[in-house]
Amino acid sequence: MRSVGVEEELLLVDAESGEPRALATAVLAAASREADGQDEVFEAELHRQQLEFATQPRTDMGELAEEIDRCRAEAARHAEQLGATVAALATSPLPVSPSIGFGRRHRWLAEHFGLTTQEQLTCGCHVHVSVESDEEGVAVLDRIRPWMAVLLAMSSNSPFWQGKDSKYSSYRSRVWGRWPSAGPVEIFGSADRYHRQVREMIGTGALLDEGMIYFDARLSHSYPTVEIRVADVCLDSSTTVLVATLVRALVETAARQWKAGEPPPRHRVELLRLASWRAARSGLEDQLIHPLTMEPAPAEAVLRALFEHVRDALEDSNDIIPAQEALATLLKTGSGARIQHELLAGTGDLPAMVTACARRTRGET
Repeated sequence: MRSVGVEEELLLVDAESGEPRALATAVLAAASREADGQDEVFEAELHRQQLEFATQPRTDMGELAEEIDRCRAEAARHAEQLGATVAALATSPLPVSPSIGFGRRHRWLAEHFGLTTQEQLTCGCHVHVSVESDEEGVAVLDRIRPWMAVLLAMSSNSPFWQGKDSKYSSYRSRVWGRWPSAGPVEIFGSADRYHRQVREMIGTGALLDEGMIYFDARLSHSYPTVEIRVADVCLDSSTTVLVATLVRALVETAARQWKAGEPPPRHRVELLRLASWRAARSGLEDQLIHPLTMEPAPAEAVLRALFEHVRDALEDSNDIIPAQEALATLLKTGSGARIQHELLAGTGDLPAMVTACARRTRGET
């Protein structure tokens, strides 16, 4: 059974107004005092208005769900000591002047990328799945490329930007795409070619190090995993678990195809970029580009195609029934982008919508 780990980035907001607050340093200090030398799950991110946590590698998706909920609750509890809370929102719906962190790396990014760095107050969800080797990992990367846009659509949770409706379901992905190494890539074909391309990219001097390889999916430079980085942070943790479940099944399916000698789909990167744009624009509310045909198709049909693509892997991991139920719920309620719009319609203004999302993040609604 392949292990799965999840990293989530959360927005730190005022508990009453919903405005982003640059409190990461203080929240991390509170978390560190409580950890008292034990493993600390929270980390600083690029901006001081956000906080990141990482789960342990899990093989049981129920245990992963429990840990995500526990980490979200702990993050909120630490923030509450400072009059703040956390919201699983991939961009701030309210106007904000992001505050870049104090670390050397963060300052390097600010100096070299200017406004691109300043505007990157975005919160994503990264899913790590274990692989047996770099060779298997690259074979997986080559075969999951067409499905990345579907995961983006499922997770879409950033319709608002600086107080305005962006008209996108995932505006975060459009902002993230400003980094020069971000997005889909061509087929590598081997681990050697993957590593050579990474070395050549770093060798240009435009990137600081391997950590700036911002492909939609990459080999982790820290763990024996493939890291899928395309998703928005999800408003509801149940969506996070569904994404992680499907990602593990995608990795297992791709590894089986590779071992069976099946070649990867040869879709050009230009089409994959269009599929990503379509997913970011529409989310689950309109058509997507079908990963098998690269033609428009209803979002529900594309999600069901993903499910059928990984059905055998889901059955073998005993995840098929929970995944079916979670997918049905997602199709009924919609992604976080739709929920944000519905909450706005119900509350009447963006600040009230943000605080409602914070309650939802804490599992209170």
